[in-house]
Amino acid sequence: MSWDVLFMLVSAVVVPAWLLLVLAPGWRTTQLVVHSGMYPLFLGSIYSICLIASLFFGVSAEGTGFSSIAAVSALFDHPNGVIIGWTHYLVFDLFVGAWIGRDAQRRGLPHLAVAPCLIATFLFGPLGLLAYMLVRFSRGEGLSLFETDTAER
Repeated sequence: MSWDVLFMLVSAVVVPAWLLLVLAPGWRTTQLVVHSGMYPLFLGSIYSICLIASLFFGVSAEGTGFSSIAAVSALFDHPNGVIIGWTHYLVFDLFVGAWIGRDAQRRGLPHLAVAPCLIATFLFGPLGLLAYMLVRFSRGEGLSLFETDTAER
């Protein structure tokens, strides 16, 4: 499989999950597909295979590492490093998007206010999370990240 095909695969595979989060947040299919471990397991497997290939089998650019900006930049000088980084972004952005969806439902926030935050999370990651936190704050829901009310703990 070529790097381009792998890149297109990991990019395309998350689109259905994001569509379900934005267009059908209450559907059982959304619950079963997006809020399960299916996406993290699948994409995490691709990530792990590529990371192992990079760390132990030399499928990376020369001088890669985490000790300097030059070494981190070198990670992305090889297509495998790009796949690793891109998959990392996709997994965590989807995880955050799924959390936003569940949190908004728990809090009874209107989906029309949340949907743009989900789209922003898909496209821009942390910016979408920031937007969601601002929506929560503006609706009197505060900024706490606890899953349950503090009175219940």
